[in-house]
Amino acid sequence: MNSTITLDSKIYIAGHNGMVGSACQRALEAKGYKNIIGFSSKELDLRDQRTVFNMLEIEKPEAIIDAAAKVGGILSNSTYPYEFLMDNMLIQNNLIKAAHELDIPKFIFLGSSCIYPKMAPQPLKEEYLLTSPLEETNQWYAIAKISGVKLIEALRKQYNRDYVSLMPTNLYGPGDNYDLKSSHVIPGMLRKLHEAKENNHDAVVLWGTGSPKREFLHVDDLANAVVFALENKLEDSLYNVGSEVEISIKKLAQLIKDLSGYKGEIIWDQNKPDGTPRKLMDSSKLQQLGWLSLIDLKTGITKVYNNYIDGVK
Repeated sequence: MNSTITLDSKIYIAGHNGMVGSACQRALEAKGYKNIIGFSSKELDLRDQRTVFNMLEIEKPEAIIDAAAKVGGILSNSTYPYEFLMDNMLIQNNLIKAAHELDIPKFIFLGSSCIYPKMAPQPLKEEYLLTSPLEETNQWYAIAKISGVKLIEALRKQYNRDYVSLMPTNLYGPGDNYDLKSSHVIPGMLRKLHEAKENNHDAVVLWGTGSPKREFLHVDDLANAVVFALENKLEDSLYNVGSEVEISIKKLAQLIKDLSGYKGEIIWDQNKPDGTPRKLMDSSKLQQLGWLSLIDLKTGITKVYNNYIDGVK
């Protein structure tokens, strides 16, 4: 089950400045990895096939962690469908194609739980992929990621590559995006409620009904799963990575409201979409191999909220 990666192996993290990539770098450094490389989007445009190939040919990493993606919430997915589909396909295709052609031994592709059908049975198992239609609000991102999952699967099947896809549930943690137009649920809610408290607003408006249930995973737990996949030769091409704990959006809002000390009212704008009604992942396949999530939601959000406050002071 062990892979050929050592602490001296050169590891390239695509998207190393993002929330997931920087968490992967922290986790690798904590374990003693000494040769981690990354390039900013100004230094390297991952959408340019020739540039990506040339960089990888020069650097010759032994492993690639693909944490680069164009990401966003419901609003940005519905506003920029072309970019969500095209940019994400270009990024992953260029990296995967070059890795294969240059015979790079290890590739870890990171996706998202949104690849699974909207009405798939819960909890979501890996085999539910492509069994029924996707959630329409983020289908553009999902379709791009599904094509990446299938490329990894094809390379394993046809060329026996030690490449693997990890599909995390909803992530949160240090380095998250707090822009209200493009943020995910936890950072968006956290910022709204904090600002409402600071400005003494009587009420805060949140999207939807609050009834959907979601599972959240601290990004450091995902990073540990990436290190686990790097250090082991996994038997399958696709693994879910989740906490297996779910919470309603309404309860999540109450948790963040309590943490922030906001005393006003939360109003739910039911004209806005809810997204998928429930999304809980079955992560037992990876857990049985030895990985476990360790950061509970309240502890994780408390840390994130304290970091956010420090950042806005």
